Order: sequence, then C-alpha cells, then structure tokens
Amino acid sequence: MLQDYFSYDERLGIFLPNLKLDWEDYSFDQQQMILTEWEYIRGEIPDLIKRLEFSINDKLEKLNHESDFVLSCKLNSDIADLASIINDLWIWFRSNQQVSNDTKIHG
Repeated sequence: MLQDYFSYDERLGIFLPNLKLDWEDYSFDQQQMILTEWEYIRGEIPDLIKRLEFSINDKLEKLNHESDFVLSCKLNSDIADLASIINDLWIWFRSNQQVSNDTKIHG
C-alpha cells in the first residue's frame, strides 16, 4: 500500500510522497492514511540527519589529516554531497502538510 502513495528516494534514503492523483481526488480516509504515514516518515528525518552529520564530521577529521590532493578533493566532494542531502531532508522535514476543510494539501 505504501508504494501507492510513496516512492523511495535513494539519494535521501527515505520514502517521499508520490501521489498519482490530485490531492482532492483522494478520499478523506486516504488523505488521513497518507498524512499519518508521512508523519511517521518525517519523524525519522532528524535521526537520519544526525547520522549524516556524523559521517560529515568523520570525513572532516580525515580531511584535516589528508595530504594527498586528490583524496582531499574527494573528501570535500563527499562532504558537499552529504550537506546537500541534509539540506534537502530539512526541507522535507519542515514541509507542513495537513488536511484542511477544503481537503487540499498544503506544503
């Protein structure tokens, strides 16, 4: 059932909403189920961010002791990629989706 409303994002490591219909075309019960599942997924984001921050700190520590230019560039690139993922995760985490009286989703 999850795959009907969400798809896994490899880059972010979470399921993201992937609605095939306009929000108002889902029944109230479907909307509630989607939002409940999203809140569960959304609740996992801070822990995921913490793990990514740990990885960044590990790479920064390695970068501080790395004398090989090519490896330093690779570490910098990895850090930038992880920081970008964290930024996108925060955007998804802050999205405030709710069912309103006119049954539209707000983001």
